[in-house]
Amino acid sequence: MVNISEPYIIQYPKIVAVADETGERVELIEFFECIGGAMWTQHHYAKSQIVDDVRCVGSTTRYLISPGSVDLALESSRFPAGISGVVVDDTEIAITYIGMGGGGVGAAACRSDAVGVLRSRSDPAGGGKVAGATLWIPRRQRVLIGVDDTDTPEEGATWTLVHNIAKAVEDEQSVYLSHTIVQLFPVPYRTKNCVSLVAEFASMDPDGLIDRFHSLLKRYTLSQKTGMAAYAGFSPSEELLAFGRKVKRGEVEPGLLENLRDDNLRIIMKGRGIIGAVAAIPFSTNYIEALELCNGRM
Repeated sequence: MVNISEPYIIQYPKIVAVADETGERVELIEFFECIGGAMWTQHHYAKSQIVDDVRCVGSTTRYLISPGSVDLALESSRFPAGISGVVVDDTEIAITYIGMGGGGVGAAACRSDAVGVLRSRSDPAGGGKVAGATLWIPRRQRVLIGVDDTDTPEEGATWTLVHNIAKAVEDEQSVYLSHTIVQLFPVPYRTKNCVSLVAEFASMDPDGLIDRFHSLLKRYTLSQKTGMAAYAGFSPSEELLAFGRKVKRGEVEPGLLENLRDDNLRIIMKGRGIIGAVAAIPFSTNYIEALELCNGRM
């Protein structure tokens, strides 16, 4: 007979959050292993007044939140749980959850011991009780790393190399969040499929992360034309998105990249692949547009 140590608790594996420079926008990222629970919270937490958007990306639920505190008018079945408060300071972000019944278990018990939580304060939960919890997690910055042209006609694949490097550089300071393949316009000098990559991180050490990634990319790339770019900021600019769309729709001149003005963008390796590397960055987690082939066919 198998024993279950906590039969009424499902632990969230990891919880992290990124904030913009002003602390006025927060994205809360919850890694989950129970998809039913994740879909339930996504459905109900979206009703909280301070939650501006909710989406599922792989095995994470992402909440775009405006910091503040609200009283939630909880109602069984209709609105049984939600996020009631977010406070941002220089180093930490505090998230307050509340729920009734099973929603209270999720709010108070299931999240408190997740990796990434510095400390927590929670109510007893279970049965029909209303319970809440506040979690304090590090304030992190989003870092997007774009890469293109690491392989040759004989060997290699950029998408696998980027994923493996991203896993290798992940640590307590920098959490690997996502990997997005971006279909570019099929230029004549492509290796084969003409895609670039963007890896997303939540980091407390952006410079160290970028340096470690760069070192491994230099070590393992098979090409002399590799491009690498890094973006440290909450959300890429409209100018950067417009550049990415141009690269998806046709061949562009290198001068177009040189005219980009974005203080959060850093050019790390300036081989021919830098065009695709920069173009990938604004499509992070936007998989539908990222994979669109813009040559008259989908």
